[in-house]
Amino acid sequence: MTHPIVQEIDSFLKAHKMAESYFGRRATNDWKLVAQLRAGRRLWPATEARIRAFMEDYQPAPRGRASHRSTTESCRGV
Repeated sequence: MTHPIVQEIDSFLKAHKMAESYFGRRATNDWKLVAQLRAGRRLWPATEARIRAFMEDYQPAPRGRASHRSTTESCRGV
């Protein structure tokens, strides 16, 4: 039987277009976490708390990139 948090994780992954391995690595430093939870891995309360904290605190990186020109100009003093 899978842990009920797996459904919450799946919703989070879909909402943020995030890979399972990336989620696991960022939330608990375990890239296999989500696959193993689906396979029935036991979830310790401390690990569940880390997962929930990650999902609550997650702020996606802003889209787009800084202009290369602006960083280059500031280095040359232009």
